[in-house]
Amino acid sequence: MSVIDEIKEAAKGIKSIIAVGSGKGGVGKSTVTANLALAMAKRGIKTAVLDADVYGPTIPSFFGIYSKPEAVKDKMIPPEKDGVKIMSLGLLVRDYSAVIWRGPLIMAMIKQFFTDVDWGDTELMFIDLPPGTGDAPLTIAQALPLKGGLIVTTPQAAAAKTAARAADLFRQLKVPVIGAVINMSYFSCAHCGKENRVFSEGGERLLKEKAGIEAIARLPFYEGFMEEEVPGEVRNIENYKAAAADFDMLAGVVAEKCGIAK
Repeated sequence: MSVIDEIKEAAKGIKSIIAVGSGKGGVGKSTVTANLALAMAKRGIKTAVLDADVYGPTIPSFFGIYSKPEAVKDKMIPPEKDGVKIMSLGLLVRDYSAVIWRGPLIMAMIKQFFTDVDWGDTELMFIDLPPGTGDAPLTIAQALPLKGGLIVTTPQAAAAKTAARAADLFRQLKVPVIGAVINMSYFSCAHCGKENRVFSEGGERLLKEKAGIEAIARLPFYEGFMEEEVPGEVRNIENYKAAAADFDMLAGVVAEKCGIAK
């Protein structure tokens, strides 16, 4: 049995899987993934996040989880917080250690995330892809029956152009593109409420006109968002009302487009 077939077989019990890609780093892909998963869990959906960004795994720190997963009967049990199960290479390697792996090792790790992890009764899984269109995104898109691919970008044309390449990977592999989240679109003044545009805004138009990708959400900068002021307690939508409302709207759009009901 091939690696791809093993992944397919191991993932059969998960009802809906959505991949989140960006094409490049630094646009807030993992932030969007983590908070969208939290928003789905608030809707009563049994949700999980698989951190497939093997070179820069940040999902554990976004949930304030740092302990290694327990093992029961040769299966790792993904730690859970706020109704979301997570699994990440970041839970298995030392902090600040570089992951220097070639393609075959990456594919083997992704396989283990499915064959060696007990995902239980997970209904919806978000996969946080690494930037680009390399081995990890390719393996996942080929092996799994993805409900769709969600694109995250910032407003600049350069970022959007790279994000469009990630969307094209989905399309070439017959994965529906859900749409684009335009992250860091603006900053609202705390005193007057005026929306200030930090970046140029050509990216959204480029995505629509050149790549046929619609923006389904425009998220602002949130002051202090995702900071860990107390160990284990991250300032995410669990305790940030403005962001919680925005991500709940995004969760509704994604659920409708992917046919996820609760």
